[in-house]
This record gives sequence, structure tokens and C-alpha cells, in this order.
Amino acid sequence: MSLVAEGSEPLASGGWPGEAKGRVQSGSIIRTRDGVDLYYRDWGTGRPVVFLSGWALTSQMWAYQMQPLSEQGLRCIAYDRRGHGRSSDPGRGYDFDTLADDLAAVLDALDLRDVTVVAHSIASCELTRYLSRHGSGRIARLVYLAPVTPFLLKTPDNPDGIDAATFEYVRNHFYLRDFPGWLADNARPFVVPETSEAMVEWLMSQMRGCSMKAVIDCNRAMTSTDFRPELARIRLPTLVIHGDKDASAPLELTGRKTARLIPGARLEVYEGAPHGLFVTHLERLNADLLAFAKS
Repeated sequence: MSLVAEGSEPLASGGWPGEAKGRVQSGSIIRTRDGVDLYYRDWGTGRPVVFLSGWALTSQMWAYQMQPLSEQGLRCIAYDRRGHGRSSDPGRGYDFDTLADDLAAVLDALDLRDVTVVAHSIASCELTRYLSRHGSGRIARLVYLAPVTPFLLKTPDNPDGIDAATFEYVRNHFYLRDFPGWLADNARPFVVPETSEAMVEWLMSQMRGCSMKAVIDCNRAMTSTDFRPELARIRLPTLVIHGDKDASAPLELTGRKTARLIPGARLEVYEGAPHGLFVTHLERLNADLLAFAKS
């Protein structure tokens, strides 16, 4: 099925699949058209599932999905966003157009088709923009996992959003002064009380390694971009999974609205699940992902 309504055209700046958007540079590196090296993991064989990581996190976050699912007939692929993990830190390109083009580079370089894309948190923005810029030729199914779409900013037509000044205050007074300290202070609501300190430290270590340029620019893009029109144009089977205890992206502001905007989307609400449900509710999540990817 096509993302774009009949008679409409893709954005000229993005182009359609089939152009050379990226190529495998060596081993586990894909080079984009603007010279950025993206590190990726590629485990298993079968129908491909591409995992897109949350804000400031890396492809490591998907370890507890990729390992079991790769043993159950799925090819599991994840990559580090530019400025994250083992990918290049170019100091540019943290807008959603460029990040969507990075996803296109990965899909193109590995020639992936019939793909299920699982997008956590900020990656819901990248995935939505990818579909607007590149179409749905390579994509079969979508999973929006604890998304931050459709629109976080408070505006006259989005009165339950958050004031721009609040976002800017957090960036200037916490991220840019003591990002590791802010992570430590806010780690526990990301998980559940039963989550081990070692698991929390593992997650924070990924985030502490993120480029500060990426931390700020990605956050600024995430908190200011309106994806409502783009979500309404999606025409693919879509599963939205969200926890009702998500402090980072409250269900009523994000996941429920996202599911309502995408025609035919199915919303699964995990009771008691936080934003880090990929580690706190991994058995249920993995079962849902396996069933959906093989549907």
C-alpha cells in the first residue's frame, strides 16, 4: 500500500527509493550521501525488522528484542543515529529531514524490503518523516513504541501541549549544565521499581555517550515539530504500543493521539509500563512484535 494519497507527489528533496542513498562502507558501517558513517547491527535471517532507537540511546537498547527475535525467524537490524554510539558525530544533520534520509540510506544500502519498522520515542518522528519523503515502497508495517508524536508543543490548536519556554529551560539549565546529573535524577521514572540498578546504569551509559550537539538539536526538533498532517496520510498497517505510566511521553498527549490520527492504527496500552518498556515489559513486547512482524 502507498503512503501517499492517489494523485499526490513525494517531496522532491527526498526522492523515491531506488536512488543510491547509502552504501555499505565496510563491515558494520553504512556511509550516507553526506559522508556520515552509521554503525549498524544485523542479526538473523528472514523477514526484516528495523529498530530505531530512542532519544540519546543507541542500537544497544534493542539487545533484548533483537537476540530472541533473530532466533525466531526474523532478521533484526538496528543502527546508531548520527552523533550516537559508534556512528559519526558530524555536528550537523539533526533535523528530521536528514535523519529520515539516514534511515533511507540504511534501507537502501542493505536493500531491505517488506520491512517492519519499530520506532521508539523520538524515532517515531524520523519514521513519519521518512514516509513523507521517501514513500512506503520498502515498508510493510509500522510499530510506534512509546512515540512522542504527534506534537508536543503548546499552541492555540494544541492547548494540552507543553510551553516552549519549559523545553528551553530544561535544555539550558539541565542538559547544558550537567546532563549526566539530569539523567541520574530522572532515570527511575523511565523504568519500574523492580528494574535493577545495573540495567539503569546500562541505559544511562548509552545516553551519556551521546554527542551534546545531538542531544540538544534532536530534542529541539522533537519538541517543536508538528506531525499531525503527516500521520494522517499514512496508509500502512500500524501498531501503537504505549504504557499508561509513561512519564516521558504521556499516553494521552502522544500515543493515543498518534493512534487516532493514523487510519486503521491499533493501540495497545500496557498497564504499568513506563517509557522504557523495551526492558521493563520485554516478554510481552517481544511476543507482540513477533506476531505483528509475521502477520
